[in-house]
Amino acid sequence: MPDLTAASTHSPLPRLVLASTSPRRLALVERLGVQPSRVAAPDIDEAPRPREIPRDYALRMAVEKAHAVPRGEGEVILAGDTTIALGLSVLPPAETEAVQRDLLARLSGRRHHCLSAICVIDTAGTVRTRIVDTIVAFKPLSAAEIDAYVACGEGLGKAGGYAIQGRAEAFVRFLSGSHSGVIGLPLFETRALLKTAGLPLG
Repeated sequence: MPDLTAASTHSPLPRLVLASTSPRRLALVERLGVQPSRVAAPDIDEAPRPREIPRDYALRMAVEKAHAVPRGEGEVILAGDTTIALGLSVLPPAETEAVQRDLLARLSGRRHHCLSAICVIDTAGTVRTRIVDTIVAFKPLSAAEIDAYVACGEGLGKAGGYAIQGRAEAFVRFLSGSHSGVIGLPLFETRALLKTAGLPLG
């Protein structure tokens, strides 16, 4: 006869909660072969602190987003943050077309850093983080190229004013690091943290 006692005490697999409503992050998580049991929007203040360096800011954002979403029994929380840094400056999201034009002009012909931070809180409440620093270099952009890109609409609301998975990829003359991290979630590091948290990723 089967051992019913052993079966009844078997712990259920953890359930993943994605602390982000970004469709890009959801699509990236699904590439890992896991479907979040739920998606929740973290409500936090995303303003940088005075003299806060970009790396510290990105990690803080990921951790605060993860803690902002209540974790139920058996749930693993995953949160991420993508920060674009030019030198020691954290570049804001392109909330308006005017801001986006300014951001693209600042990135034109220069290297910048895309800091992709992730935070995982496992079922026991253990917090683990990783951060990936990807160097991205844009070609020099003409005013006409900037205008055309702004008009297409894909970079509005995005960190740094661009989406590398779209038309902006044609501006990238050099990239060193994680392409998926620039999109919104570094898959190699995310997979490692989720496996450590007990998610069945093979």
